[in-house]
Amino acid sequence: MLGLAATPAPAEQIRVGYIPIIGAAPIFVADKEGWLKEGGLEPKFTTFESGPNMIQALASGTIDVYVAGIAPLAVARSKGIDVKVVAATAIEEMVFVAGPKLAPYFGADTKAADAFKAFKAKEGKNARLGTQPPGSVPDTTLKHWLWKVGAVDKADADIVALGIDATQQAVLAGAIDGATVREPAVSIIRARNPNVKIIALGGVMFPNQPGTVVGVSGAWAAKNPDGVQKLVNAVVKAIDLLKKDPDKAVPAVGAALGKGIVDDAIVKTALTSPATKFLADPRVIAAPTAEMQAFQVSIGTLEKDIPLDGLIDASFYAKATAK
Repeated sequence: MLGLAATPAPAEQIRVGYIPIIGAAPIFVADKEGWLKEGGLEPKFTTFESGPNMIQALASGTIDVYVAGIAPLAVARSKGIDVKVVAATAIEEMVFVAGPKLAPYFGADTKAADAFKAFKAKEGKNARLGTQPPGSVPDTTLKHWLWKVGAVDKADADIVALGIDATQQAVLAGAIDGATVREPAVSIIRARNPNVKIIALGGVMFPNQPGTVVGVSGAWAAKNPDGVQKLVNAVVKAIDLLKKDPDKAVPAVGAALGKGIVDDAIVKTALTSPATKFLADPRVIAAPTAEMQAFQVSIGTLEKDIPLDGLIDASFYAKATAK
């Protein structure tokens, strides 16, 4: 008697929220390469403009997985939202770019404080700088670079909260003079206007700056710990591919982030940019996350220190990379 072939278990749908940046690339590579499917996971993706905007969806249970900056997750946990970080994807993503009017004020050895002061004196106005909402990683990183690293006078620069796409368009239109942006926006902007200059890379703005992470809701993790492990396994494999063979990753990343309208050459530039540092180990960002939070308290975007115990769970990464 011939035995019947076993029917494969149906894939479990996971609802993934993400912001459209290169730091989210590993989740799309993992999907394109079939590694999520192999783990019995079927992702449904939803785009958000920023991490803080995604928290409401996480709190309401409309997404299971969060792929964005870590700072909003710490705030979410302080408000009773059960979430944990199970992997990093990138660090030091945020860079500061200056538009054509502001860029010439930054010479090779010019201090940021002097550049902004000179711009104000010559142009008769403050430099307008675009970033994302207060409390986000882009906002925090910008303020850290301006006020702590560069000792820029707060009276010499105006900070404007914008979405990712709006920031990109505002730089290109000259509506703002500079901005904190991540890839692929950096490469898109500079391809369209080479007079836009990178002034500070992420490691200068905030050393070991915590970037994009993979967070999972406590409810989903409790229901499917094996699914969390397979998710992290896939992300680790994807980051390895992105480092070793970025050309292979271009189609998946371009389709997800460029929506077919960003040239593959720009996607490749973004993947290999000095502003792109893929990294999966969440333990690397533990101390910088605490440092970033302390800075947020010092500038008033966070009321008080939030206990970070339990926010990062590195056990899944450890299993994924065990020899």
